[in-house]
Amino acid sequence: AGSFQEACVIQHAYNLNFPLHAVPAGCARCPAWSAFSVSSPAVVLETVKQAGAGAEAEDRPEAVVVRLYEAHGSTVTAWLQTSLPVKEAMLCDLLERPAAQGRLPLEQRGLRLSFTPFRVLSVLLVLSR
Repeated sequence: AGSFQEACVIQHAYNLNFPLHAVPAGCARCPAWSAFSVSSPAVVLETVKQAGAGAEAEDRPEAVVVRLYEAHGSTVTAWLQTSLPVKEAMLCDLLERPAAQGRLPLEQRGLRLSFTPFRVLSVLLVLSR
């Protein structure tokens, strides 16, 4: 019932097409852990990957690229939070080259990202060694 946004169609589609696979582990109970979270249901975290062929990759092998997009056709501000030890964050293009004036401040709530309808953002995260 309601709009596709209210019915969480995108989340259900990801759950159907990319099901969670359980892997047997040892007896020790591990605490719950998540590398990333996004504050808005309109924003989908699509990709997390080690920096590849971009110019920054050779200089910073500890770099990770996170690609997100706005899926509801709305203008929204979302917070990207991570438990990884990020020392620097910047917007980058699809070739993973840092955008001019793309540096993002690391805030208590994470990284503040602004989206227009269906916008794709790539964020280069440089991790502490």
